[in-house]
Amino acid sequence: MMLSRCLVLVLTVTAHASAAVALAAPFTDHAVLQRDQPVPVWGTDTPGTPVTVTIHGLQAKAVVGTDGRWQATLPPLPVGGPYELSVSGTSTVVRRDILVGEVWLCSGQSNMDFFTRRSSTAAADLPRSANPRIRLLNLSPRKQGAETPQDTFDATWTTSTPATVGLFSGVGYYFGRELEEALQVPIGLINASWSGTAAETWISQPTLDADPEFKKAMKAWEKDLALYPQRMEDYRSTALVRWEQDNAAAKAAGKPEIRKPKEPTGPTSFDRRPGGLFNGMIAPLTPYALRGVIWYQGEANARFAGQAMAYRRLLPLLIADWRRAFASDVRFHIVQLANFGHDDPALLTQPWPVVPWPILRESQALVAATLPHCGLAVTIDIGNPDDIHPANKREVGRRLALSALGRDYGKDLVYSGPVFKAMVVSDQAATLTFDHAEGLAAKEGTVRGLVIAGEDGRFLPAEATVTNGTIRVSHPAIPSPVAVRYNWESSPDGNLVNGAGLPAAPFRWPMR
Repeated sequence: MMLSRCLVLVLTVTAHASAAVALAAPFTDHAVLQRDQPVPVWGTDTPGTPVTVTIHGLQAKAVVGTDGRWQATLPPLPVGGPYELSVSGTSTVVRRDILVGEVWLCSGQSNMDFFTRRSSTAAADLPRSANPRIRLLNLSPRKQGAETPQDTFDATWTTSTPATVGLFSGVGYYFGRELEEALQVPIGLINASWSGTAAETWISQPTLDADPEFKKAMKAWEKDLALYPQRMEDYRSTALVRWEQDNAAAKAAGKPEIRKPKEPTGPTSFDRRPGGLFNGMIAPLTPYALRGVIWYQGEANARFAGQAMAYRRLLPLLIADWRRAFASDVRFHIVQLANFGHDDPALLTQPWPVVPWPILRESQALVAATLPHCGLAVTIDIGNPDDIHPANKREVGRRLALSALGRDYGKDLVYSGPVFKAMVVSDQAATLTFDHAEGLAAKEGTVRGLVIAGEDGRFLPAEATVTNGTIRVSHPAIPSPVAVRYNWESSPDGNLVNGAGLPAAPFRWPMR
């Protein structure tokens, strides 16, 4: 009897101790809520408890489910703040300094994760980065992958200051800065990126498993897990021992420390597990109300031509997956990969050469052109052939902002460089037409980067003339051109721009 009473007392105390309403991780002080669309707010509390969410005189109600979770949806909110967001259930939680404006998710691999303080213009930009209307939620410093979808993360919203901006995504910050200046509304930026990661890690496992082509990603992961014990043993007994010896020799010779070899893929390598980063860094955000996503990724999916070609089918899977997860047709703006790497010159003159990076760029352009509410920021002219991480992140952010301002916000501006439209052959030459080509010209003189081929598929540098937004291309050795390519290299030097100075997107015709 005494034992039963003690047990009841313990259970009662435990129940009362846990009886408190809690808000989901994205809702902290200084948060930005998306304007002009329904705003889901969610969290946990005791099952069966009525919950009321209040902000600026507006309310939404919910009842906690048997699993202890609740979700209420606020009606569309106009731009404003700062407000208090209050949630009442078994207790009351208040979040302060909440703004209503535009919210964007910044994601991808290392070029999105690249800190603002490392950008080429950081010395000029960081001292003037304090702005209470720009808010940052930075998930990337404490990178989190997982076997299953997670509910929370260790990060809070902060205001834009030199300290917070310096360790935030450079591309994301510059994008947000441009939006805030153009729209004059609060901007919320969420950084969830991880260097060296393939797109498969950012897609939910059920979505991958349901696709006949990409469900093999999980099989490859399971194979890695099976081989992990032996690979780890080899790593410790061979690679690590050799590294320790080489590093000791380097130190003795006064040379820099040698980078430690990376461990084999194993059970905790969530940055390589299909769905691992969706589980850890995207799932906890859903279904936070967003306007859209800026996406800088693809380097890890351009290791060989077949993989780069598959990206035009993989990226739409990711976009659809995220739109389902956020329960919204979020806008999606893609950074097309910049110039990087060195190709074998002989390869580029062979019939129908296959080079992975141009094919990956083509995949990105096709997705942006064919999926609704998508845009493309071309960066083919601001990369570095010798560095996969070009430092001019300000211009990348600016071009993404142009795409969003023109496509999503209806601003009357030029938001795209020239985009190939068609080729017509006559009189031993081909005439190329373009969209977004007002003021089409060759920057710094003669047109560079265009090659044409006849039936034999052997590409030769084209003689090109620009007239009224069209280009006439020919070559004396090619009486009847059948194919044309522009900037179809890993690090091309083409110089076509429109009147706004935006570069022409790389292209090939026909696409084979």
